[in-house]
Parts: sequence; structure tokens; C-alpha cells
Amino acid sequence: MLVAIGGCFGAPEPQASSAPTHTAAASNAPKGKSSFNATGSMANRNDQTATLLNNGLVLIAGGCCQGSGAIASAQLYNPKTGAFSATGNMTTGRYYDTATLLNDGRVLIAGGFNEYGVLASAELYDPKTGTFSPTGGMGTKRYYHAATLLQDGRVLIAGGCCDITDGLATAELYDPTTGSFSPTGSMIVGRYRQSATQLADGRVLIVGGSPGLATAELYDPKKGKFAATGSMIAGRINHTATLLDDGRVLIAGGRAVGLSALDSAEVYDPKTGKFGATGLMTTPRSGHSATLLLDGRVLITGGSPALDSAELYDPRKGQFTATPHPMTMGRSGQTATQLPDGRVLIAGGTGETGSSSSAELYQP
Repeated sequence: MLVAIGGCFGAPEPQASSAPTHTAAASNAPKGKSSFNATGSMANRNDQTATLLNNGLVLIAGGCCQGSGAIASAQLYNPKTGAFSATGNMTTGRYYDTATLLNDGRVLIAGGFNEYGVLASAELYDPKTGTFSPTGGMGTKRYYHAATLLQDGRVLIAGGCCDITDGLATAELYDPTTGSFSPTGSMIVGRYRQSATQLADGRVLIVGGSPGLATAELYDPKKGKFAATGSMIAGRINHTATLLDDGRVLIAGGRAVGLSALDSAEVYDPKTGKFGATGLMTTPRSGHSATLLLDGRVLITGGSPALDSAELYDPRKGQFTATPHPMTMGRSGQTATQLPDGRVLIAGGTGETGSSSSAELYQP
């Protein structure tokens, strides 16, 4: 039985030309002035993917638009001009999917959800041609799963949800050299909306997920197996996980199923395999974004219900502080992508009136 999700189920897919491409000058905020500034607009989207390409452009793909179903169109953001431009369409409209930059510069789009149900299909975006093409399908239909590029170039796809279960424990590996997926060891617990973070030693930390799990586990690519590690202090879904410069992982916000957003955060230490409490966020958040800045701090933005506030986490002090200025609009389910010059592109998401076409730049 299929379940309607996010208000997008059953709506017709818009054409790629249904929303015009707008341009705007790149942010001219002075260096050293922490601020948010509007940049070019894109097609209305929430729950899209955003991937920084090797050429410095940002690929914005898919997502959904309130009342219009899954989107197949994609756009490229140019940080030098502050403009979005159209690129090839995906072979299938999808949201709640994953996008992973491969070592050869292509982008793997996998799984997701649309008006036809849960997807097992996958496709590749080639920046050289600006086109998407099908690749091998996953062995299991998935959305709300996690995808992680491993050090050997393969991609780990773990967990997620489908139309017959509350959470998948299975995992699989995508091999770019063969264009195919193959099964690997299963997680200890089925989960979706979890986070996945590659550690410095190549292992992948899987944390939380529905239904409000506090447990965590580690995937070892050399063994192809998952093993339990320390549990979090609080169960979480819709949280963020950020690899810090010192090798630890910051877990921030989220919520337990049926409960309000959390303002708590904790840090996982790979050396001890344990989570420890750290400072509280200034605002409870779920469905927010987290971005590691060049100076080692972490930028936390937005969250449900369409928050415009932002804050910074300082790993040295273990403290969060509000940014001097809020975002230009409230957002949840947006993407946040660090650009090569250190700025952060925050795009789309759900605002007070639905899916957003706006984007903005954070200047640290």
C-alpha cells in the first residue's frame, strides 16, 4: 500500500519549462561580514538534491513542488554569476532520493519517491554533456535512505523506507565501473531518515532514524559488515550529522517520532566509540541543514516550521551562537552547499507559503 508523503503524491509532474530561469548578481557582501544575501532564483522546489560539481557549479535536481508532484527538471547554479540555468532533465521525477558525486565527476541519483510509488531506479548525471542517463537499478526500492561515497569509489546505499515496511535494514553497493548495485551486509536495525557519515578511517557511521532510534552502527567497507557502536543520548530523526575537522561527528537537533524538535546536540568520538553531550542549540530544529565551514565551525540553518534563524557551532568551545543576521526567508527541507570560495548556497525548501524558488548565499 502506497502512502502519500509531503503533499506531492498523485500530482502531475511539471514540465521543465514551467518555471523560468532567473539571474541575479552574486553576493557582494564584504569579506568578514557574516550575512545572508539573496542570489538568483530557481524553479520552485523542496526536498531536492544539491551537489557541488568538480567544475564549481552546483547541480540542483528533482524534488517536489507543492501540488505539482515529483520534479524531473534540474538546474545548475553558477557562483560567479549568481545565476541558475537549465540543464538536462532526469529520466524520472523523484524526491526523497540521494545524489552522490562520484570520483569521475558524474553524479549518482538513486531511489526516491514519486506519484507512481517508491523507486528502485538510478541514473547518472554527466557534467560534460549536461544529461542524465539510466544506470543499473537498486535491488530494493528505497526512499529516505542514505548514500555515502566510499574511499574505493563505490557508493554505500543503506536503509530507507518502502511501501511494505517501516524501515529497511538492507544495504547495497553501487560500483561505477560496472554501473550495477550488489548487496552487502545488512544493518543491525531497520531505519530511515537516518544520517550516514564517512569517518577518517573509511568506516561509515549510521545514526538514529525512524522510529526515533538512539542506536548507531558502523559499516566497515573492508568487511562489508555493520557493527554496533555507542548509542546517542537521545533518539532522533531529521537530525544532521557533520564530520568535524578533528574527526569527531556533530549530531544536532532532529526530533523523536511524534515529539517536538530538539535543541540538543551531541558529538561522536570514533576513538572511544561513544557519544557525549555538547552545547545546546539556540533554537530547537528538525529538517534543518548543517554545513562545515572552512574555519572548522558548523553553520546550522532553518528547520521546521520554516525557521529563518541560523547559528554557528564552535567545536573548540562546544557552543552554539546565533548568527548576527537571519536568512532572507524561513525554510525547512532546503539544501545547503559550501562553494569553493567558502560561501554557502542555501536553496529552495518549504517556506510559509509552500515550495520556494528563492536561494541565498551565506558569507562567513
